[in-house]
Amino acid sequence: MKVFLKELVERSLNALQQQHAWPALPYTVQIERTRDEKHGDYATNIALMLSKQVRLKPQELAQLLIDNFPASPKIQKIEIAGPGFINFYVVPENEAALLHQILIQKENFGHSDFGKNKRVHIEYVSANPTGPLHVGHGRGAAYGATCADLLQAIGYQVHREYYVNDAGRQMDILAVSVWLRYLEILGEPIIFPSNAYRGDYIRDIAQSLYEQEKDRYRRNASAVFVDLPEDEKSDGTGGDKEAYIDAMIARAKVLLKDDYETVHQYSADQILQDIEEDLAEFGVIYQAWFSEKSLMKKGAVQAGVEALEKGGYLYRKEGALWFRSTDFGDEKDRVLIRENGVTTYFASDVAYHWNKLHRGFDIIIDVLGADHHGYIPRVKAAMQALGLNPEAMYVPLVQFATLYRDGEKVQMSTRSGQFVTLRELRHEVGNDAARFFYIMRKSEQHMDFDLDLAKSQSADNPVYYLQYAHARICSVFRQLQEKQLTIDQALGLKSVNRLSTSYEKALIKQLAIYSEMLLVAAKKLEPHSLANYLRELANLFHSYYNAETFIVDDIALRNARLCLIEAVRQVMSNGLKLLGVSSPEKM
Repeated sequence: MKVFLKELVERSLNALQQQHAWPALPYTVQIERTRDEKHGDYATNIALMLSKQVRLKPQELAQLLIDNFPASPKIQKIEIAGPGFINFYVVPENEAALLHQILIQKENFGHSDFGKNKRVHIEYVSANPTGPLHVGHGRGAAYGATCADLLQAIGYQVHREYYVNDAGRQMDILAVSVWLRYLEILGEPIIFPSNAYRGDYIRDIAQSLYEQEKDRYRRNASAVFVDLPEDEKSDGTGGDKEAYIDAMIARAKVLLKDDYETVHQYSADQILQDIEEDLAEFGVIYQAWFSEKSLMKKGAVQAGVEALEKGGYLYRKEGALWFRSTDFGDEKDRVLIRENGVTTYFASDVAYHWNKLHRGFDIIIDVLGADHHGYIPRVKAAMQALGLNPEAMYVPLVQFATLYRDGEKVQMSTRSGQFVTLRELRHEVGNDAARFFYIMRKSEQHMDFDLDLAKSQSADNPVYYLQYAHARICSVFRQLQEKQLTIDQALGLKSVNRLSTSYEKALIKQLAIYSEMLLVAAKKLEPHSLANYLRELANLFHSYYNAETFIVDDIALRNARLCLIEAVRQVMSNGLKLLGVSSPEKM
């Protein structure tokens, strides 16, 4: 209906432009649902936006628009409100047709071909495989997976991908951490670096490495630690922890030679396997796991750098190779190759995004943590320099999630290993609660995750409240079966005029906006809109359930009500599935 009204407003404006010889007017017609039904069903502020340009009072322009508005059987009434808003009262949808559509289309109700099979690449989570996923990664996983499903529901071909950061310094720190724990198992006297990874999972990988390879990678501790610079002490005094861990990495590479890469790959594979299993159990599945190393092995990183250099966008300064990203709106230029000849993460990012578009994707979506805000302009700048369309790239940011238990904040530190993993969270509150709580708010808003609320079986717990609505409807049909009765959908649809209570009218109105809401939620990458919609639908149903009886003696009314609640159940199930939440029949 929004699209329909927008088209009619544009036709009215075009007619006025021709009548009054107005110049071309830059505008975007915005149609919004009204909050109060007294003000109609939809409203637009277009008269307020354009009044100065056409030198008319907003109310005068609004009246001209109404006078030129094309006639439509879908519009009941149009009014001017306040300083110049235009309110539309639309003819209620054919209730029988709506319920019939839901009952026939079932799980496909609300889906559309809006995307016209355009190819979308969406990357999300992509955490460095240096440890288990923590609760912060969980929010990105739930958000990205839900956005992907929403886009698919409106007709896009969606490719879900995890970018594996399996190259670079952090992976070297991981390899050294595992190797040193491995040496400990063999009885070597190890002083563990202050900047190494300390979680129990490091010991588990080291134990697995030992059981598989025995003492193959053993080196004497005296050879490992001789002539290393001083490490930083626990109280912050002493040497430079960064210089120390870098020296340790260099020593490991010298002592292990070719075996270093084996330990490196083994450590990464163990963690990546854990990540993949964790996400799969969370209902997050990818079509591809893309290795950063593959970009380097195939020369893609160097090719990207050469392409930028050929375009005249690079320069050398202090021995490093820089990209002129300020030419494209970035706040400062960016280093691609350091003075020591090592490429930066940014160089890999350039190559990876070039690769995405050359694979034929029409739209690229990177779901990133809020701390990656500065990443957006530099990558878009590089894409533009390479002749690609930076507007084909969207980067929704996901804020961190803070856990609370018993009203107290749960303290976490990833490097020390003291953090709550996604797996631990899922085991404590369940997949359904985790998936729903993660997407209840806009992705860019900070989130407080109340563990106690997520586990509670009460109306205060939104996911329980939703699932209970679905289960309640299922219980009605079990009662129907126990009474040896069945639903007669044909009779029910013929009798929808019997659905006259305020509860029934409110439910039908809510069902009628599902398709429109789904389209908007997908286009804006805002799954919280779907969550809010379902909460309102559940609230309306619970009120209906508490006020009315469904299995009544009046056969026509009974079947009409059964058709209505079955439509509610179907839409509830469809929406929950898109959110990655189950629809239990009993609770």
